[in-house]
Amino acid sequence: MGFLMSKSMEQSMKKQQEFMLLNGRLQLERQILMQNQMRERQVAMQIAWSREFLKYYGSFFGLAAFGLSVGAMKRKSPGLFVPIIPLSFILAYQLDTAYGTLLQRMKSEAEDIMVTEHERLELPHGTPTFEAIEKARRAQSAFFLENSLPGETIQ
Repeated sequence: MGFLMSKSMEQSMKKQQEFMLLNGRLQLERQILMQNQMRERQVAMQIAWSREFLKYYGSFFGLAAFGLSVGAMKRKSPGLFVPIIPLSFILAYQLDTAYGTLLQRMKSEAEDIMVTEHERLELPHGTPTFEAIEKARRAQSAFFLENSLPGETIQ
């Protein structure tokens, strides 16, 4: 009788472990998907910001180029065209960010760095471990416990 209960408990325990493993995997997959969606939203916001900025900067550039051109022709001074050169570089950069391939080129360069220059990506003191995080958490908890007001309870 005891052997049958033991076997039944082992099967139940094995099913529970499989369930926990599957549940952990599902949770991890959901977390990865959520983080990716958040990253995509942030990138979309950056692109939208670049496009909005381009509207204002494009208007400024057009007015500045027009004003400098008129001033250069009236005064017969070609030196007034000089500010258009750096302004046009900024405009080209903003156009490339908003509508061009800058993000794809940056992604490609980042992938290359991750493959060929991986040592540059390492964190000081390496990747944080559970033990290091737990040690810091305990130290912080001890600090708050020591510095709490008399009669105050920390939950």
